Amino acid sequence: MPIADGRRVSSTNSWLFPDGVDRERMLDMDLRLQPVRRYAFGVLGVALIACGPWLGWWTVFPLAVASIVFKVADRHIHSTPRPEFAMFAAWAMSQVIIASSVALTGGPRVATLSWLAIPIVTLTSRFSGRGVTLGVTFSLGLLALVAFGVDAAAVVADPSKVLAPAALIISVAMLSGALMESDVEHRNDAVIDELTGMLNRKALVVRAAELTQQSEVTGKPVGVIVCDLDGFKAINDTHGHVAGDAVLRDVGYRIRKELRAFDLVYRLGGEEFLVLLPGAEIDHTAAIAEQLREAIERESAGPGLDVTASFGVSGSPDGATFDYGTVFADADRALYEAKSGGRNRVCGAGPLAPVVSA
Repeated sequence: MPIADGRRVSSTNSWLFPDGVDRERMLDMDLRLQPVRRYAFGVLGVALIACGPWLGWWTVFPLAVASIVFKVADRHIHSTPRPEFAMFAAWAMSQVIIASSVALTGGPRVATLSWLAIPIVTLTSRFSGRGVTLGVTFSLGLLALVAFGVDAAAVVADPSKVLAPAALIISVAMLSGALMESDVEHRNDAVIDELTGMLNRKALVVRAAELTQQSEVTGKPVGVIVCDLDGFKAINDTHGHVAGDAVLRDVGYRIRKELRAFDLVYRLGGEEFLVLLPGAEIDHTAAIAEQLREAIERESAGPGLDVTASFGVSGSPDGATFDYGTVFADADRALYEAKSGGRNRVCGAGPLAPVVSA
């Protein structure tokens, strides 16, 4: 089991995300949604202020609370061992706040009941399958609770007050879900390595830029591990490329199994891999690299296919902005030292104290 902030936590699949790639997509999409969500809150704020004479000026307060909830979640969501649960909780809280505001301003008698459909778009952009079903069910439950709890007689007299927003919620989920599924398929073709199922260099460029922006705000360090399989050419020459491909897939699986839910691993090409560790100090990064080295050495990929790997580690200092180019160059030099020093070892490089283990 991997280490998170000095603690060992599980990186196994969760109920919301049976596939780890879904989690990576969620984190990527959340970063993209953050600025758009701020503008959406602004639009809703203007609408509430304009409706103040009829709904009351206090309705802006719950919106401000929702904005604060998401701001807090944004700062911590990428450093939790199970970010999907924290993100779903923040999403559900926004629905509760909307439902509470609608209930206090008239329930089924006000048009804002349909606003429960707005967060559905962000639900389908982050989650798939189980998460969307759970979110839609939760939203429909809130809709019924508000409508019947505030004025059941009005709903009985005119069921369209509930049926129309319910149909809107379901329709938005279906349509945005179909669009998101298409987007995911096309994005996967562009950023997923076909052989190993890992993220590729194109995905790495995007994530590195996002971590740079994130570190400017949080000041948290980012660790980088570069891994290269030892003697891989000999495996291809001796056992054939089919066996070599099997080794690459197996090593990719072992690496993912050892990492935290929010750590990301990329195939740079050939037999070289890279791991990004948000929030990891250099010592912690070296410890994770040693875990990976032991896991690769410990498990055979098949008869006669005993594999080892060399690792170079580096990272941005705590409080400094993450500069991927510099940190990667340091880790790459450390990898060269590990290779020239005997292979099957971890070396650290850069401005921080070197770490060497064999």
